[in-house]
Amino acid sequence: MNQKELKIYEKALCCETGVCGPGVDPELLRITAVVRGLNKKGFGARRYNLSMHPLEFTKVPEITGLMQEEGMNVLPVTVLDGEIVKTGTYPTTQELSVWTGISSQDLEGSSDKVLTL
Repeated sequence: MNQKELKIYEKALCCETGVCGPGVDPELLRITAVVRGLNKKGFGARRYNLSMHPLEFTKVPEITGLMQEEGMNVLPVTVLDGEIVKTGTYPTTQELSVWTGISSQDLEGSSDKVLTL
């Protein structure tokens, strides 16, 4: 079985996860938890934010092309196994469940751990 790989290319965030500061975006909280859950299940998932990982963006011409054509609103861009599968918003937990074969309950359950940080 080939290991699938998920990469999410994000707008510039204040820190690695974007889950910091006085007003935490619940969507960033959810995607942080879900990516952790994917990695705990052995699924390769990475987030790259523009301020922390600018070189990662340049490694994928499709990403830089989209940014040049559509601007920053195209971010986040989700790439599954080298193919762009979603732009403009983070994938839902249900979409990630379908793409990875990991139940949405398992992915959603990982958000409890983030809330207690």
